[in-house]
Amino acid sequence: MGVIHARKALLPGGWADDVLVLPDAAGAIASVEAGVPAPPGLEQVGLLLPGVPDVHSHAFQRAMAGLAEQLPEGEASFWTWRGVMYAFAGRMTPETVRAIATQLYVEMLEAGYTTVGEFHYLHHRADGRPHDDPAAMALAHLEAAREAGIGITMLPSLYMAGGFGAPPDPGQRRFLHDLDAYFRLVTRLQAETAGRPDERVGIAPHSLRAVPPEALRSATDNWRSLDPQGPIHLHLAEQVREVRECMEATGRRPGELLLDLVEIDERWTLIHATHLDDAELLALAGRGAVAGLCPTTEGNLGDGLFRLPDWLEAAGRIAIGTDSHVVIDPCEELRWLEYGQRTHTLRRTVAASATAPHTGARLFKAVLEGGRQSMGRPIGRIEPGSRADLVVLDHDHPRLTTRDGDALLDSLVLAPGRDLVRHVMVGGVWQVRDGRHRRHDQAAHDYRNAVRELVA
Repeated sequence: MGVIHARKALLPGGWADDVLVLPDAAGAIASVEAGVPAPPGLEQVGLLLPGVPDVHSHAFQRAMAGLAEQLPEGEASFWTWRGVMYAFAGRMTPETVRAIATQLYVEMLEAGYTTVGEFHYLHHRADGRPHDDPAAMALAHLEAAREAGIGITMLPSLYMAGGFGAPPDPGQRRFLHDLDAYFRLVTRLQAETAGRPDERVGIAPHSLRAVPPEALRSATDNWRSLDPQGPIHLHLAEQVREVRECMEATGRRPGELLLDLVEIDERWTLIHATHLDDAELLALAGRGAVAGLCPTTEGNLGDGLFRLPDWLEAAGRIAIGTDSHVVIDPCEELRWLEYGQRTHTLRRTVAASATAPHTGARLFKAVLEGGRQSMGRPIGRIEPGSRADLVVLDHDHPRLTTRDGDALLDSLVLAPGRDLVRHVMVGGVWQVRDGRHRRHDQAAHDYRNAVRELVA
């Protein structure tokens, strides 16, 4: 495990100079000391940050990024995009998923993500029959994470219906589980990840449209008995049509329905949460749930803008994910988040406040803390007991000249470049050195072969 000495590091209490970080043999941070001269012979790095958690990933979609941009007959929407995605998903095998996910996770690490929340619903064969090992597709993602060396919270998705009161359509057959089969998968993954500090399991009821009310209650109750603090992720109010159909079927908006059905608390991450009204927003933020925002995907799909100023005003917590993976860059996610708000409100520095006046710094720090909560793992901080998941920036880069403290994070987020990321460590092990992952070439080779097979 490598001892690190940084000229500057972002600690939970703020920026510090001459910081010595000592990982232990298990990949956690054993000690952090500030104001310590660099020991002779030890490599000194410039700027040290906690790695960023990516809380929402559908890994297989990385291979179709850019393939759903042709105008279809009629009006293009999330729903027409979903049809393209279902056709693409129908050809996936455990082998192709593993190759695609490995390449994706390598790209994430090179961009400064050190943990991924894999919201996995591609469970079975295309006709709905389980693989010989019913966990084969989920295990392919775990194997990919291990090959790439990224931390992972595995979030197998429960999918049971095609809409509010509607049966599944043929494109959804490979997603489906009943509750018993679903929890067999969950407990299998718990056993597979036991004793691995860079891995965690949560549950992911896909959405209110895909999980009937009683099944959602049963799933969350069962999960509480298995892991009382375990993460729960759910897509919520992503599209206007979803809100309308929820109201037509139940008489309630999605946030209202969710609050009526289950106990929302800090275990919950609400993915997208785009179309909330005032009462829903205040109630969900007040329960301590994390809003899992995916700005580049939400922009790509035309979903709409999250109500960021109102959520932050209500002390709501946020994290970021890359979802469909049209972009792999945490700073671009944050920049889209802020610039979308500026375009909508016609003002600048929307995420800033009187107590947190640096826009980029506020967003960056918020998603570290929100990601830590969302992933259910001790990440996102440079402090004893947290995982040694660390990102070294190129302190000599021209764009960082004269930048210091939170102004540096403003430049990183709002005037970024992936070439700023120099080294990346996960669990005390260097995975990226000089901007290049140790498996960069092999992962790319395997990915190319997998994509050629898919489109053949």
